Amino acid sequence: MIERDRIVRLSGFGGSQSADGFLYRPGSLDAVSEVLALARREGRQVVLRGAGRSYGDAAVAGEAVALDLSRMDNVRSFDPATGVIDVGPGATIEALWRHTLEDGWWPSVVSGTMYPTVAGALAMNIHGKNAFRVGTLGENTLSVDVLRADGSLVTLGRDDPGFTDVVSGAGLLGVVVGARLQMKRVTSGALDVEAVSCADWDAQFEAFTRHEATADYMVSWLDAFASGPSAGRGVFHAARHRTTTDIDIPSLRPDAQDLPDTIMGLVPKSVVWRFLKPLNNRVGMRFVNWAKHTSGVLMEDGKSFGQSLVAFSFLLDYVPGWQRAYDPGGLVQYQSFVPREAAPRVFARQFEIQRERGLENFLSVLKLHRPDPFMFSHGVDGFSLAQDFKVTTANREGLRRLAETMSDLVLEAGGRFYLAKDSLLRPTDFAQSLGEAGMARYWAAKAAWDPDALFSSSLARRLQLDPRCAS
Repeated sequence: MIERDRIVRLSGFGGSQSADGFLYRPGSLDAVSEVLALARREGRQVVLRGAGRSYGDAAVAGEAVALDLSRMDNVRSFDPATGVIDVGPGATIEALWRHTLEDGWWPSVVSGTMYPTVAGALAMNIHGKNAFRVGTLGENTLSVDVLRADGSLVTLGRDDPGFTDVVSGAGLLGVVVGARLQMKRVTSGALDVEAVSCADWDAQFEAFTRHEATADYMVSWLDAFASGPSAGRGVFHAARHRTTTDIDIPSLRPDAQDLPDTIMGLVPKSVVWRFLKPLNNRVGMRFVNWAKHTSGVLMEDGKSFGQSLVAFSFLLDYVPGWQRAYDPGGLVQYQSFVPREAAPRVFARQFEIQRERGLENFLSVLKLHRPDPFMFSHGVDGFSLAQDFKVTTANREGLRRLAETMSDLVLEAGGRFYLAKDSLLRPTDFAQSLGEAGMARYWAAKAAWDPDALFSSSLARRLQLDPRCAS
C-alpha cells in the first residue's frame, strides 16, 4: 500500500508548475521494480524524475507515484583507453566530467548546467552549444538499460529500433536505469573563445555562418528590449578545444575547473540571487540587458581569450539558485526551433510581438542545430531561440496567449519544440510540429512499451500524450 505521508509537492525547475505526488527514491534496480509493481497494484500512474531540472511540468504529475532516481548515481565502470563510461540513471553531468577529465575525456554533450541526471538528460535528449557539430546526447550514447512497464529489463543499442523512441521519449515509455556514453577526447581543460558584438539580427546570423565550419561550440545572447535598427543586438561566442602536443594535466584536474564560490573574493555567490531580485522586472531587466550589450561592445568585441571547459559550458551555474530571483511566480522558458531560412523572420517577429504586448523576455539565447532521428525530435537544420519569461499573477494569461501567437509563427515555418523547457504549448502545437507520421510513431511505441499508460506526467496529460487523457 502507498503510504499517505509520501505525498509531497514537487515543482519544475522554473517554479511555475507543480503537483502533489507520492515520492519514492529507490536506491537499487530491485527497489525500482518494486515501486512499479506497487503502482500497478494501486492503479497509480508513475512520473519519472531525476534532478528536477526540466523547466515546466515534465517531471511532476498530480496523484501519481513520483519515481526519483537521483540516488542511483553510481559510475559502474569507465575505460580511460576508449572513453566509454557506464553509469546509473542518477549520475549527473557533473559526475561524468569529474570522473573522467583527468584521464583526458569530457562529456560529448552537456546542457547549460551540470546538474541534470543522465537518465533525465536522455529522456529529453538534451543538446548543447555544439548541437550543430555533434547533435544531441542520444547521438553520443552507445546503449541504455530500460525497465519496461511490465517489469522486464532490456538493453537497447543504437541500432535497436526502440533506442530512438525511449531516448527523447520524455519518460513516457520506460525507465532508463543505466547508460553507456561515449566521452570526447581532450588534451586540455581550456577552450579558446572568440567574442563578437552583434549590432542587429543580420549580424547575429552572419556570425554563426562565419564560424560554423571551424568552431566546436557556438552560442549568442540577445537583448529582447532593443528595438528599431538595434533589434537583435547581442554578444556571440565561438569556442574551440585547445589542442596541445603534450597533455595539459594541470588544466584537467577538477579543482582547476571549479567555479569560484565568491565574486571578487568578497560576495558569496549563494546570495547573489537576492541582489538580482530587485532588478527582476521590466525596468530593471531593460537596464541589465543594455549594460550587457554595452559591455559586449566596449570590452569583448573581437577579443579572444581562454576559458575553462566548466566556465564556458555551465553558464547557468555561475549564480547558484538564480531562478529564485523569479519568485514567487517563477519563470517559464519558451524555446522554439526554426529552419535556417525562416529563423531570422520568425525570431525577429517574436521579439516585436513581445514589445507590442509589454511582455519582453528577460534572457534570450540563440543556438544552431541539425536534424536528428529521435521520436520527440526537436532538431532542425536551423536555429533555436530560448527565452525566459517572468510569471506573475497579472501576466500569466498574457504569456499563454503570447506563446500561442509565437507557436503559430513557428509552425507556419515548419519548426519544432523542446519538451524539457515547455509549459505553454497547446496539444495541437506539439502534434502539428511532429506531423501525422511522428504522432503515429509515438502512439505505436506507447502501445508496445506501455499499453496500460503506467508512465505519465503533467506535460503528457496537458499535451494529450497520455492515452488516459487523450481525446
